[in-house]
Amino acid sequence: MNDAPDLDLDTSWMERMGEWGTAAQPGKRGLTLEDIRIGRYGELPEESDNMSGRPRGAAERAEAFRIDGYTVRSKKEIWLDNATFLYEEALQRQWSSATDIPWETITPLPDDLEEAECALCTFFNEVEFVAGDVPARWVANISPDFFEARNVLLAQVQDEARHMDVFRKRALANGGGLTRVSGATSGFIGSIDLSRDFTEMSSRMHVSGEGAVLTMFRMGELVGQNPAEKRMYRLCAQDEARHVAFGIMHLRYLHATAPERHEEIEAYLDEAENLSLTGGTNPAGPQAETSEALAILLGGGKQNYDEGFRILLAIRKRQLKEYMQRVISAGFGERFENGRSPVPGRIAQLS
Repeated sequence: MNDAPDLDLDTSWMERMGEWGTAAQPGKRGLTLEDIRIGRYGELPEESDNMSGRPRGAAERAEAFRIDGYTVRSKKEIWLDNATFLYEEALQRQWSSATDIPWETITPLPDDLEEAECALCTFFNEVEFVAGDVPARWVANISPDFFEARNVLLAQVQDEARHMDVFRKRALANGGGLTRVSGATSGFIGSIDLSRDFTEMSSRMHVSGEGAVLTMFRMGELVGQNPAEKRMYRLCAQDEARHVAFGIMHLRYLHATAPERHEEIEAYLDEAENLSLTGGTNPAGPQAETSEALAILLGGGKQNYDEGFRILLAIRKRQLKEYMQRVISAGFGERFENGRSPVPGRIAQLS
């Protein structure tokens, strides 16, 4: 005997759904975001009118409340073609500052080397705070229709939190401590947070600021005094490379789709090159306090400062060359040929 009540269910909601019958298939790397960009779910609007937080591809709900906080609603303002790849890589290459750094390999250093390393760690703590804080402010402003780019920025926030804690741990792990703040965050680096446009922020932070820091991280094999420091810099470099790639690919997309913004972007690059890359706020620059710490570490002590400074000059040159290659890759390389950029001249001075 069936005692179940005779219910008159309203299942009309089942008719108001996104595209049905979708069956995404995993690839060699599993089921990635790229694999599920199929059908309507993979269609990106040029301009998003989604103000309710509706997942892209889901059916609309007329009575849904407006969140009304999405100021980045144009694809041109945020998009990059490899966002899904960068996000998946960020997930697959996570690491722990507690267990993936061989802290036991750190042994007492001479005072000058410990002080120099702690000064550098203090500086990186400052700038990585900005590099995590700024993207976090922008995430909530981006339409959910462009969630792939949002996800990359969210992964960056996690990366930068890890960078902050690993450099803080190193400063406190070997009898030293944090030193006086460098003041870098009160100049060009700090001004990144004042950006009024996402592309302005990204060109300042991802392309110029993080690009300069990436070169320094890649020099960790020379700067590090033990396996722990070398691995710390190496792991930070792999994260930083993703952040820089975000900015370059975003500029490349804009170069191809928004010619009306080319001069605006050139102006952002002008500012970065004059204030950060060739000016005093470059951590490896001639007027930076951190450059002295770097020279001491590169030379193996104060007594070898001249040799360390010679290596530092080579790092500056590499820093500028890598920046040029990134900007050329983004489509804005003409500035290095028409005399607009001071970077080629600065490289010549370092040769």
